[in-house]
Amino acid sequence: MVRLAITGATGFVGSAVIDCAIAQGYECRALTRKDQGARDRVEWIKGTLSDDTALLRLIDGCDAVIHVAGLTNTPDPTEFETANVAGTAAMIAAAKQAKVKRFVFVSSLSAREPDLSVYGASKARAETLVQESGRDWTIVRPPAVYGPRDDDMFELFRSAQFGLVPLPPKGATSIIHVDDLARLLIALAGKSALKSIYEPDDGQVGGYSHKELGKAIGRAVGRRSVLAVNLPKEVLKLAAKGDKLLRGDKAKLTADRVGYMLHPNWVSRFDRAVPANVWQPQIGGEDGLIKTAQWYEKEGWL
Repeated sequence: MVRLAITGATGFVGSAVIDCAIAQGYECRALTRKDQGARDRVEWIKGTLSDDTALLRLIDGCDAVIHVAGLTNTPDPTEFETANVAGTAAMIAAAKQAKVKRFVFVSSLSAREPDLSVYGASKARAETLVQESGRDWTIVRPPAVYGPRDDDMFELFRSAQFGLVPLPPKGATSIIHVDDLARLLIALAGKSALKSIYEPDDGQVGGYSHKELGKAIGRAVGRRSVLAVNLPKEVLKLAAKGDKLLRGDKAKLTADRVGYMLHPNWVSRFDRAVPANVWQPQIGGEDGLIKTAQWYEKEGWL
């Protein structure tokens, strides 16, 4: 029986990975900070990325590691180094000690432009550690990930209900449904000798302009038309300050996020596409956004 070690298993992406792994018959060990309810095929390991003993318990005897855990947003940008760089280094060290070769690392498209944000820089440094680890590695740089349980893009859905979708300046982005991303990570965990960096997406060549995506979200929530507004840099920076005043440490729009939001091209590169014999997306953007909106409504988020 194939056993996977999964970090970030209680988060948005990680929980989808666990669901996908179980559906495909894998056994899972999953890292968690808090006690979790019993679940078939899942062994919860309580600990953090700074707990070397817990990490060894997590990885020992597993066939592959899927390292999802990472910090994507924080009021203190210095925390990115601890979570994303030191945390990845600790996972690599544990994998070496446990003699587990296969290592799948979830990075970010922001690693392509490390000068734009502290977050992106931390992911780029983590990628270097993975590449130099001596493991049988694969790095996945997802674009904007959406789907059930996501509370980041949810804010765009909520805003669209009122007929307005605030967007970054003109540009384009790729997207991927969380279930498609989970299937990719599970597929890669079962492969070997794939020392590559992949940038998956939903199959939309060239991605979506920001306005196209904003209007698609509007349609997903049942609005025939929405005002999709590209906000200039100065307005986004001001909005980040306002979000900090309103929500404090829970602010979604931080100065660091504004840094990479201003970049005009977050489209997954065709020369880093996942080989078709390894994985192909199954959930198109229009359909996926509608189903995500339906989930939000069902759960009372909208």
